[in-house]
Amino acid sequence: MTRMWWVLMLAAVVSLGPLAAQEPTVPQDTAEAAQLRQQIEQRFHQIVRQRLALSDDQDAKLRATQERFGAQRRDLMRDQADHRQGLDRQMQPGVAANPDSVQVHLQGIQRNQERLLRLQQDEDREMAGYLTPVQRAQYQMLRDRLATRLSELRRQRQGGGRGGGGMLGPRPRAGGGMRPQQRPRRRP
Repeated sequence: MTRMWWVLMLAAVVSLGPLAAQEPTVPQDTAEAAQLRQQIEQRFHQIVRQRLALSDDQDAKLRATQERFGAQRRDLMRDQADHRQGLDRQMQPGVAANPDSVQVHLQGIQRNQERLLRLQQDEDREMAGYLTPVQRAQYQMLRDRLATRLSELRRQRQGGGRGGGGMLGPRPRAGGGMRPQQRPRRRP
């Protein structure tokens, strides 16, 4: 647990630095961003190796998988962030949205979601060749926890946490009141 805490603290440094957030935007690949990302990835990999009790062979294969799929995932996330930002610009209150532009961004977001799903499936299929089902599940859980925590830290940094702004945050109502904050849905 202490190790996971250190990973999260390092992640907080990344999210609190001058970098843009991955949700809704992705940091530009500056030298500092690349270095911090590499430190997080190395620390995360150490935790994964220990918790999954990986052999040297499994460890080497997992590193190769993470490098290959991680680069592809980052590219897709950058493109996804560009489309989300474009859609946000189009959907500003009081400004008429360009339907063609909105359509392009909506299609781009959907296309990227499909690509991300395929990428995750391909990655899992590759890991199935050298990890047990239990190890794959543990890996997914660790990665999901880290991603969730990073998202929380980014939202807090952007003021989008409880009661903050953001796409679903409170907006003034027609009577001057505020719209109630919607609670996030839990995954089944």
